[in-house]
Amino acid sequence: MKKYFKFLVIFITFINFTAHAQTNFEFKLNSNVATTSVKNQASSGTCWSYSTLSFVESEMLRLGKPEVDLSEMYVVRMSYIDKAKLYVKMHGTVNFSGGGALQDAINVMDNYGLVPQEVYAGLNYGTTLNDHSELDAVLKAYVDVVIKSEKPTIAWIDGFIALLDSYLGKCPEIFTYKGKEYTPRTFADNVVGLKSSDYMYFSSYTHHNFYEQFIMEVPDNWSWGKVINLPVNEMISVMKNAINNNYSVAWASDVSEKGFSNANAVALVPSKDLSYFSRDEVKNHLVQPVEELEITQEMRQLAFENYETTDDHGMHIVGLATDKNQNEYFYVKNSWGENAGIKGYFYASDNFVAYKTMSFMVHKNAVPSEILKKINRN
Repeated sequence: MKKYFKFLVIFITFINFTAHAQTNFEFKLNSNVATTSVKNQASSGTCWSYSTLSFVESEMLRLGKPEVDLSEMYVVRMSYIDKAKLYVKMHGTVNFSGGGALQDAINVMDNYGLVPQEVYAGLNYGTTLNDHSELDAVLKAYVDVVIKSEKPTIAWIDGFIALLDSYLGKCPEIFTYKGKEYTPRTFADNVVGLKSSDYMYFSSYTHHNFYEQFIMEVPDNWSWGKVINLPVNEMISVMKNAINNNYSVAWASDVSEKGFSNANAVALVPSKDLSYFSRDEVKNHLVQPVEELEITQEMRQLAFENYETTDDHGMHIVGLATDKNQNEYFYVKNSWGENAGIKGYFYASDNFVAYKTMSFMVHKNAVPSEILKKINRN
């Protein structure tokens, strides 16, 4: 998330300047969790950091902690260092890009800590919003030179960090926040205060056994994070149980389908084939509830195997809703700024989530006990 950076920049630019359609959708938000303000990843493939830290911020609110705006770019920076070390060790045979997976931000929290946005904005190159087109290209070129060397020197990692310092700024070793002094480690431990062991990751595919863990086979899972495999109906059950019990969901999905409409702030799986529709025709078609495909486990698997479903985007599910026909939706917080969707949010139908979910993360207490028992037996 997002592997294809040029596509991401074009896509986000387009959606942020697309006029919102006049729709006949009427949504009723039935349950939602507390969350922080909508952020804008802008021209960067860092949705995985934005979505996971939005999740972390909501978890803090759920636990009665004060609202904090966490630094996504600190997480991106520390992940890039680990990613570069692995890329060199693996002689360039793993993915190296600005993308990542939900686990990456939690790994940074565990290994390096976290910092607030006001301490580390990661904008050291003359813009007010992220623009990683040059940064990503420079870092990739640098590590490619290193792996072409017959014997990489011990100096290469210092050079890599110097590039990050130039573009994102040097990491704060000690900083003051609300009158108290912290390091990234003590801030994560004493202010954020979450335990990574409290969180579980899930997916739903048939090429692995259900109720067992597997490494998610997508390019941006460079850290080889594992997910627990569930049947699709139980996957949806976990997500809804989470929201209904005041837990949010960090969500990795595919948003490249024409059934995803930022202009209409909806994500659907229409039964009508939209592949030959123009973008305007799609926008005009998705102005009201439409008949959707019923999603099966086999459909999910085929879409994964033939690359129709790809690891596009990380988002944050924060509510459940129904439309005027009582169709059910997930209420999703995005990271494309408040001009996207409806003030930064959109509604994804149950069918869309069942079809296009790649993986998701929830607190372990959000998982129904009957599903936990099946997992624990394996």
